Amino acid sequence: MNEALLNGLALAADGPKFPTVNDFLLPQIIFPGTPFAMNRIIMVRIIATVIMLVILGISAARAKLIPGRWQGAVEWVIEFVRDQIVYQVMGKERGQRYLPMITTMFFTILVFNLCGIIPGFNIAATATITMPLVFAGWCFCQYWIAGIREKGLGSFLKDELFPKGVPAPIYILLTPIQILELLVIRPVSLTLRLFANMVSGHITVGVCLAATQWFLIEIPNKLWSILGVGTLAAGLIMTLFEILVAALQAFIFAMLTTAYINMSYPETE
Repeated sequence: MNEALLNGLALAADGPKFPTVNDFLLPQIIFPGTPFAMNRIIMVRIIATVIMLVILGISAARAKLIPGRWQGAVEWVIEFVRDQIVYQVMGKERGQRYLPMITTMFFTILVFNLCGIIPGFNIAATATITMPLVFAGWCFCQYWIAGIREKGLGSFLKDELFPKGVPAPIYILLTPIQILELLVIRPVSLTLRLFANMVSGHITVGVCLAATQWFLIEIPNKLWSILGVGTLAAGLIMTLFEILVAALQAFIFAMLTTAYINMSYPETE
């Protein structure tokens, strides 16, 4: 037994190959060296988008007055976004304008997040900074458009940079902070919240599964196999947790987008 344990320790000295941030810097596999170059995560985004559009398109084309299980599930998600996110924050009259946008954003982020646990994809399409930044940019473009449309450019900037009820000397300190918040802090925080959650989740699951392969397969020792069983159980639990995180992050992003856009409208007395 001691000899087997020593052999296991010798093998363990090299350690399993744990995932790192470099795993998200994928090489180009299609059209390398051209403006149309694509790596695996871009392919995942394209494939996931096509699958989502086809499934939702077929569901809409085959919609019935009395919905079946699948149609009922899709309608439940749409109604959840409509009633619990958009109308809950904006109200029905204002929310109707943004319902297609928020619903599209919610479905896309949800599907992209779930790609991290789908066999064959194995990486969330939001696990690089690009997609979260695109969604955040879309959010704040609509924020500016709504504010300028409803208030005019001058009044919009005045309300954003010079909040009411603040003594004039305080603006010397407050206005630069407001500019920073408007142009940097809000978009970056919205981007990093989604990006960091998906990267950390992917790495956590990857660490558990890499340790499982090491303990159960690469070290032929019953004592180490006990640890492998534990890391396998942890990997399965974290995979289920990733499903929850994927849905939760889609909900949070959609909710914050709705709240930000609603903030650009004039306050009602």
